[in-house]
Amino acid sequence: MLYTGKSILDIANEHNFAIPAFNISDWAMFTGIMDISEEKAAPVIIAIHPDEVSHITTDLIAAMHSRAHRSSVPVAIHWDHGGSYEQAITAIQAGFTSVMIDKSMLPFEENVAVTRRVVDAAHAVGVQVEGELGTIGANDSYGESGAAEIIYTDPADAVRFVEETGIDSLAVAIGTSHGLYPADKKPELKLDLLKELKSVLRIPLVLHGGSSNPDDEIGRAVKLGVNKINISSDIKVAYHNRMREVLGTDIRLREPNVIQPPSIESLKLVAAQKIDLFDAAGKAPLY
Repeated sequence: MLYTGKSILDIANEHNFAIPAFNISDWAMFTGIMDISEEKAAPVIIAIHPDEVSHITTDLIAAMHSRAHRSSVPVAIHWDHGGSYEQAITAIQAGFTSVMIDKSMLPFEENVAVTRRVVDAAHAVGVQVEGELGTIGANDSYGESGAAEIIYTDPADAVRFVEETGIDSLAVAIGTSHGLYPADKKPELKLDLLKELKSVLRIPLVLHGGSSNPDDEIGRAVKLGVNKINISSDIKVAYHNRMREVLGTDIRLREPNVIQPPSIESLKLVAAQKIDLFDAAGKAPLY
């Protein structure tokens, strides 16, 4: 069943689990994520970044609607890291049921102003909005990228931001980074800060840059109140590395039904582990 971002996340907030937001960049990845979510009876958010949208085009969203409507689990389709009001309007018109506006690199008042404008437009047509306060780090230049330096979300600022923008969920900066961590860098979350943020905010909290963080740390973040965790790099690495193995040096391989199924299975293994870690498995009957 197709859900809005708010209707899917509010249940996660009420029952204290996190919904995985899997970034997909082709139809095979989408169907693999849908299949494993149904196998695990887990609600799912399909996240698509503007760079990914430029690859798959918004024409594919109608087909995703069709697949979601006949699904046995709740599904939201989320525009990830929208960079402007105009992008948010494009997402709404294309059929996304949730949009993110990320103006976290701007001064506070400018972030509020743009985010509020997106909220006003989205709420008018029943679409949920995710904002971001503080900055997420960057480990590489792919996809969402990020900031050179993490600016942690201040709880007092977060309360004011939520009140002044009317957002439905908030991406918080507690020490994560987009991309894959280099071997010499140790990811570490400020869980005390997360606990403080959850104590003063009632809306669902979101964790970006969740790939490569230790499982025990992510698991504790879920228990402390994170309700949506974005996963992009981990599933893409599994998917494309397996595809490289299958292709090898055999130039005769050309049929997608030979090449892609093993890659989809590798993606599903990683996705299944994330679903379990986020305590989302078996939660579909709550909806």
